[in-house]
Amino acid sequence: MTKIVEYDFEKYIEDHSTDVKKVLQQNFRETNLTTFYPQMLSGKVQAKFLEMICQMIQPERVLEIGTFTGYSAIALAEGLSNNGKLFTIEINEELESIINKYIALAGMDDKIELLLGDALQIIPRLNELFDLVFIDADKEQYVDYYELSIEKLRPGGFILIDNVLWGGKAVRDKNPDKETQGIRRFNEHVKNDDRVEQVILSIRDGLMLVRKL
Repeated sequence: MTKIVEYDFEKYIEDHSTDVKKVLQQNFRETNLTTFYPQMLSGKVQAKFLEMICQMIQPERVLEIGTFTGYSAIALAEGLSNNGKLFTIEINEELESIINKYIALAGMDDKIELLLGDALQIIPRLNELFDLVFIDADKEQYVDYYELSIEKLRPGGFILIDNVLWGGKAVRDKNPDKETQGIRRFNEHVKNDDRVEQVILSIRDGLMLVRKL
């Protein structure tokens, strides 16, 4: 997959961004040592961005779709309001132990609730109105996740969506695979959605910020 930002620029950006907390550094190391696709983890720069977005918004309720090993959930929860709570959905039950391990190490058992299963089935059952949603899961289902999420999002609330440039494949690939097609379909869907306004940021693999009108 093509790098959106060249290595020397990426390293400069990382070197001049505040470090994440030690628990996330530990999570990063263990994820890289024990999982098949560690590149799915958000990484330092994106984690700090997620944390700061949350600190600016001070949300009471956050929904994350796609937990992986809990790295981004912990980063987001750093910015929750005093009574805030983050609900994070992960379909892979084999990741439950590492997720719960790092939630506990971060001291966020009362801030983060892990929901295991298919997000398309779980989201409609959530009796919550969210201030912020972060989508980073199956790319082919992005439009479905988005539509379910926006129904649960308050007016003026935000949705963050990861991987919207998909290593450049969303822009350049002439023979797109199913995941690339899903990303392209999603980007066009949001572009034509008059319920929102949005901007794509070239952070890591492309991050879209959407505000519900």
